[in-house]
Amino acid sequence: MPEDTPASAATKRPTPLFAPTAAPRGPRSGGGYPGLPAAAVASFAGRTRRPLAPHFGLTGIAANHTTLAPGAASSLRHRHEHQDEFVYVLAGHPTLYAGPDDVADVAELGVRLEPGACVGFAAGDGVAHCLVNETDEDVVVLEVGSSSQKELVVYPEHDLLGDFGGPGTSFRYTHRDGTPY
Repeated sequence: MPEDTPASAATKRPTPLFAPTAAPRGPRSGGGYPGLPAAAVASFAGRTRRPLAPHFGLTGIAANHTTLAPGAASSLRHRHEHQDEFVYVLAGHPTLYAGPDDVADVAELGVRLEPGACVGFAAGDGVAHCLVNETDEDVVVLEVGSSSQKELVVYPEHDLLGDFGGPGTSFRYTHRDGTPY
């Protein structure tokens, strides 16, 4: 190729990544999850989240290869005000708990999923959700979400909000009235 010719798309191909070997996300800066109550952190012990999008320089989406050991949850049941979320089951049989904030018995929301099942949650749809591995084998899912400039996460069974005010701010956890933990 002549030196004055722009590089072809072929020379700018991304390097494929084998998702199960991607580096897992470690504790957030400062160790652990600043401001998040210990009981909440304990609920997702056994979760291994491997971010994929940064490998490709993607900033408009988040994509994670997530493994849930038996008994682990993807998170506390939550809903997003500004981010879409999509989950695809790769292996195992997680139980999806999804529904409105004010449901009387969260256990009634449980639906067992199987490999190949997928589910999505639109930003601001009011559907709080989480996955729980209630089996004796690992569950593996692909989580994909939009990456918005700000975010508010509501945890309906807890006096808890996750707030990211936008660029230049850090994610913080507070009580619903805004006071820090």
